[in-house]
Amino acid sequence: LALSITAYIFQSYEVDGPSMQSTLQNKDRLIIWKLPHTWSRLTNNPYIPERGDVIVFVKKGLYEDDGSKEKQLIKRVIALPGERVVVRDGVITVYNTKNPNGFNPDRTQPYGTVIENTDGNVDTVVGTGEVFVCGDNRANSLDSRSFGPIPVNDIVGQLVARILPLSEVKRF
Repeated sequence: LALSITAYIFQSYEVDGPSMQSTLQNKDRLIIWKLPHTWSRLTNNPYIPERGDVIVFVKKGLYEDDGSKEKQLIKRVIALPGERVVVRDGVITVYNTKNPNGFNPDRTQPYGTVIENTDGNVDTVVGTGEVFVCGDNRANSLDSRSFGPIPVNDIVGQLVARILPLSEVKRF
C-alpha cells in the first residue's frame, strides 16, 4: 500500500539548491501531489498544469550524485502549450491568443514574491504536450531558458505542501 501511494499519489521531495528561493529554501521537505499526472496516464490524456503551479519533473541528461542520467528538478510553470515565450532585457513575456500583445507572468501571477530580473535571450513557442518552466531565483536556476520547454510526460507532480522545517509549514 505504501509503495502504491508513493508511486501514484504522493511523493516526498527535498529541495536541492537555491533555484526556487525565496518561495522554497534548500533542504525544505515537500509533499508532491502525483494523482493528476497518474490519472492522465491512465486516461491517455495529457496532464497540463496551470500557469504558476510549482512542479517536480524529471530532466534527462543531468546527472545525480548516484550517477543516474536524470535528475528531478522543481520549477514554476510560466507558459503553456501553444504560447510564445520571449526573454529579453531582463523581462519574460508570454504571448497567446488571449494576450496577443503579451504579458509578464511574474507581474500577473500571485507567486508571493516579485521577480525583478529574468536573465537570458529566449524566443520560443511551447509545443503541444510541453510547458515552459523557470525557477523563482532566476539568477541561479537551470530551467527552460537553458534546456527549452519540458514534455508534460516528464512531470512527476505538483507541489502541495512544505512540511519541514516545522516553522515554515505551508500549503500551496
